[in-house]
Amino acid sequence: MKNHLFLSMLIAILLIACGQGIKEQPNPDQTNETVTEDQHSSGVDSSNTSEETEQTDEEEINSEEVSTTTDAEEKTANNESLTGLEVHYIDVGQADATLLQFEEFTILFDTGDWRGNQVVNYLQSQHVSTLDLVIVSHPDADHVGQLEDVVQTFDVGEVWMSGNESTSKTFQNALEAVLTSGADYYEPRTGESFEMGNMNIEVIYPDKITGKTNEESISALFTYGDVKFLFTGDADTNSERRMMNVGINLDADILQLGHHGSSTSSDPSFIEAVSPDVAIYSAGADNSYGHPHAEVVSHIQNLGIKLFGTDVHGTIIIETDGKEYDILTNKDGTISPKSNHSATNTNETTEKEEKSNQSSNPSGSCVNINSASVEEVQQIKHIGTVRAEELIEKRPYKSVDGLSAINGIGPARIQDIKDEGIACVE
Repeated sequence: MKNHLFLSMLIAILLIACGQGIKEQPNPDQTNETVTEDQHSSGVDSSNTSEETEQTDEEEINSEEVSTTTDAEEKTANNESLTGLEVHYIDVGQADATLLQFEEFTILFDTGDWRGNQVVNYLQSQHVSTLDLVIVSHPDADHVGQLEDVVQTFDVGEVWMSGNESTSKTFQNALEAVLTSGADYYEPRTGESFEMGNMNIEVIYPDKITGKTNEESISALFTYGDVKFLFTGDADTNSERRMMNVGINLDADILQLGHHGSSTSSDPSFIEAVSPDVAIYSAGADNSYGHPHAEVVSHIQNLGIKLFGTDVHGTIIIETDGKEYDILTNKDGTISPKSNHSATNTNETTEKEEKSNQSSNPSGSCVNINSASVEEVQQIKHIGTVRAEELIEKRPYKSVDGLSAINGIGPARIQDIKDEGIACVE
């Protein structure tokens, strides 16, 4: 009896043990797959290693997937945290000034014309009291014009300039105002990148300065979330082509056309590289330069790029959440090419310029280089179409000697101008 009981208990224990083993077996299909993979591997001795390698590979893949998901989540989270950006292309006539407002920050890119006060008035209308950064693309009076008033009216944290200087009273007064204001001063160069809240500012140009004020304008790419804005001041086509070779992606959603829409800027290859959806220029209505030039307008519109200008639309505001953007204009209007205002080729020779300037002043009165129109100043010896534009941009002048700030006008030509007796300062 005891033997039968002991045998029965032994059988029961064995049955229970076998049952537990079956429950822990892996899925037969999975086992077969593993075996098949092992048979194609390096044999029995490496089977465990193969399984461990496969498991490690799977873990690495899973790890990469988690990392990728995390990056995407971070980018989404960053975009969702953006509180919004407003970019105001202020109507300042034949000049430039753009206000960027986002989070608790404000940036001003260029400061309008020396003869007006629109910039200070507009900033005050937007309840601006502090400017974290003021960027002056170059020292011409239609870009640095109201900087003195700006730094004396608002609390300015930092001012950027190219480092090129001008002999004009406007620039000299502006620079002195900056240096005495307590604001930091900096000269940015190609490749430098700066963070301000959720805004990234990448400096495209210049890499160095040689005294060419327009050509070496500060050019910068502003990135807010997924939306990008590009500013190039008065940089010319040669500078634009150099920008294409600095190793920085120029792709931008919104491009401010260089030099007020002049054909001295907006090289077709540069426009292609930037590939903007929207182009904006700042120019005065019926300005004497003919800005924007017909060929630029035609090229932009033929590419299907939306074109806006302050001469037609007034102040232009772009609002964005970092993903999408809206465009608001002060006025409605249509931009069309002005065929009667074709720009002069900047490669025009000095001889051609001089030949075009042999006409005398019919009225016998002097040509005031601080107020005369672009056509009138061309009555002055050595001042052709291209130099006439530069002459006006570098206003005001203390004397005729100030014309030496114009490219190609040296002491000998200053003397020629004085001997002619047409140019004057009133």
